[in-house]
Amino acid sequence: MNQQPTTGPRTATAALETVFRLESPRVVAAVARIVRDVGIAEELTQDALVAALERWPREGVPDNPGAWLTATARHRAVDLVRRRETYARKLAEIGRDLETTEPAPEPSGPEDIDDDLLRLVFTTCHPVLSAEARTALTLRLLGGLTTAEIARAFLVPEPTVAQRVVRAKRTLARKNVAFEVPYGPDREVRLGSVLDVIYLIFNEGYAATAGDDWLRPGLCEDALRLARLLAALMPKEPEVHGLAALLEFQSSRTAARTAPDGTPVLLADQNRRRWNRMLVARGIAALDRAEATAGGTPGPYVLQAAIAACHAHAYSYEETDWRAIAALYGLLAARAPSPVVELNRAVAVSMAEGPEQGLRIVDALAAEPALRDYHLLPSVRGDLLRRLGRTAEASAEFERAARLTGNERERELLLRRAAQAG
Repeated sequence: MNQQPTTGPRTATAALETVFRLESPRVVAAVARIVRDVGIAEELTQDALVAALERWPREGVPDNPGAWLTATARHRAVDLVRRRETYARKLAEIGRDLETTEPAPEPSGPEDIDDDLLRLVFTTCHPVLSAEARTALTLRLLGGLTTAEIARAFLVPEPTVAQRVVRAKRTLARKNVAFEVPYGPDREVRLGSVLDVIYLIFNEGYAATAGDDWLRPGLCEDALRLARLLAALMPKEPEVHGLAALLEFQSSRTAARTAPDGTPVLLADQNRRRWNRMLVARGIAALDRAEATAGGTPGPYVLQAAIAACHAHAYSYEETDWRAIAALYGLLAARAPSPVVELNRAVAVSMAEGPEQGLRIVDALAAEPALRDYHLLPSVRGDLLRRLGRTAEASAEFERAARLTGNERERELLLRRAAQAG
């Protein structure tokens, strides 16, 4: 494999960190398809990372880093299988043909969609795992998130997430869960968890909980692609189309969400001419399919897509139909109640009825344990206080939000808002 000229250790390490973050889900998924064990697949992927840390600073970064990592993980599988007695039962299955496994044939139709990442999602969302374990494991393996990032996304302690991931991998191995996209009733059982995980992966890419970058486009693209695949796989499921529509709408705003220097741009300040109208059109079409297949009360993803559609149809922030959005959030709060949904409803109510009404809702959420360290609670409260002219209080809330966020870009934005309010 061709490689770039030798680079310094820092350059190679920085490149590896970026590549591994983007490519590790694909490497894990590709190897898991061979070894049929997500725990082993993750170990092989980590071994490939160690090999890259040793070789890339000396030999240079490969032209195709993802392919290099995948090939290295595959090659090391045989050595690991032979070296560890606990892998002996795998040797008969994979030892002979690991090096020569051919890619799967192209799918012949929607029911036969063959995608390693989608297989990984369905495997890690198996009902033998608890709902919390399914989501944590899938975000860890497919989303490439650290345990700290997952903990922030779920508003739970980091050790709790680490335990869930370890136990989930052991359970899948012990139960010998097949690496597959299931059919029939088995697929229906796992669908809710699959949708939730895809959405959480997208959200981590859309507004990263930690790090130096506000956006992680690779995660957004993976999640959107998985949602589209799932919509093709399950054309009669309204919530699948609802999720696809929601991600299309959200993705349409990507170019307008950051300034040239990477600084976040708030929704009110975004240049809507930079919104991708092709993705908006795709979102509208997916939402139409969701509504056409829905037989009763719309589900959470259909409702969220409808909210996103209200934003997409408005040519300016001032023209947004906030009353419709507040009403939709009311339906969503009844259908899938959560403190975060209620916080979003507070923002919509504040725009439709005034900041005082929104502040009442936010203050009622102050005692919610799940929102204790959630930076968006003081951020929203700060904005409402600013609009009410209570600038000193607003500044303090923005500063508190800045202390709570793990994202550097967002911290800079919140501190700037604190200074402006003060």
